[in-house]
Amino acid sequence: MPRASTTPPQRPPSPATAPSGATAVAEAVRDRSRGAQGPTVGAERASGSEFAPLLRTVKEQGLLAYRKGWYARGIGVNLLCLAGVVAGMFAVGGSWWVLLLAPVLAVFSARTAFIGHDAGHAQITGDRRISRIIQLVHGNVLLGMSQEWWNDKHNRHHANPNHIDKDPDVVADVLVFTQHQAVGRTGFRGWLTRHQALLFFPLTTLEGIALKVYGFQSVFDPNGPGRTARARVVEGLLLAVHVVGYVALLLASMPVGQALVFGLVHQMLFGLHLGMAFAPNHKGMEMVDAETGKGWGHLRRQVLTSRNIRGGRVTDWLLGGLNYQVEHHLFPSMPRPHLRLVQPLVRAHCRRLALPYVETGLVESYRQALAHMREVGEPLRQGA
Repeated sequence: MPRASTTPPQRPPSPATAPSGATAVAEAVRDRSRGAQGPTVGAERASGSEFAPLLRTVKEQGLLAYRKGWYARGIGVNLLCLAGVVAGMFAVGGSWWVLLLAPVLAVFSARTAFIGHDAGHAQITGDRRISRIIQLVHGNVLLGMSQEWWNDKHNRHHANPNHIDKDPDVVADVLVFTQHQAVGRTGFRGWLTRHQALLFFPLTTLEGIALKVYGFQSVFDPNGPGRTARARVVEGLLLAVHVVGYVALLLASMPVGQALVFGLVHQMLFGLHLGMAFAPNHKGMEMVDAETGKGWGHLRRQVLTSRNIRGGRVTDWLLGGLNYQVEHHLFPSMPRPHLRLVQPLVRAHCRRLALPYVETGLVESYRQALAHMREVGEPLRQGA
């Protein structure tokens, strides 16, 4: 347990967040790697007077220190659970009862994604090579999701959450998030926008498959995220290993018909689980553009666009710590088990600044997110 007297270990910049977002945190972390004890002039200047005191307190209490043992246990347990599910598939693969294992595999697939997410933020270790290996194993091999594609997309989201022009998570696509984005949508896309609140969770069942498609597209896209030719080849090969291995596992453990149904149920529930973990975080919160976000520092940019979810250890486990979305966005490289510890500090700091700190129950968070999406589609419904 971190103590106020703990001096955080040296820690290099996060490979997933330092280059493109959370500037104040990145500056402080870079300074720590040079042996400094307090916030640098650069960190003070980047964060402004609002964030600097909170950052200083967090550093003093050692809440940015690594929890390698905690993560080692979590990774080990998750891999054992995945192995147990695979063993169960071979044990009952000749029976339709095997489908009961598909939801279990979906849950631990989501756990795998959370580990890859944390590795991308350098929450597990400051060693870039080890972080990348953890991501490649959990993302590319076990899930079929491109590590480089995810880092690039997620970096841009963290740098400008809910920014209409800069956050890739709110770009107008299948779903839209502002009435301005909804203007002029006709045909099938217009129908989707009119009913997007009702369709949101059904659409998330496609997310597991979509992540694989985006991964392969990124590897073969010459205009994709910058990487060396060698890294592109490695990623492509590991994605291929996933697809071949996944298909081989299904066909080796059960008949073709069962394999198709099992794979479909697994991928749909995996996507739904991820959707339920990510949807509460920003949907329905402040939408920012060049004008509304003008002059916002790191603290306001992250707090005003994020929503926390109340709950206990079960909620923490099911949502992978993303229920502490405000804290995660303020300190993206903070180890997951420390997010609940820093929450009282963040809440009190926001209270002192009279800054809204949004926290709600899980069901209410979905209601707010869906209400926002329904509101966005209202003009199209009125004109239908």
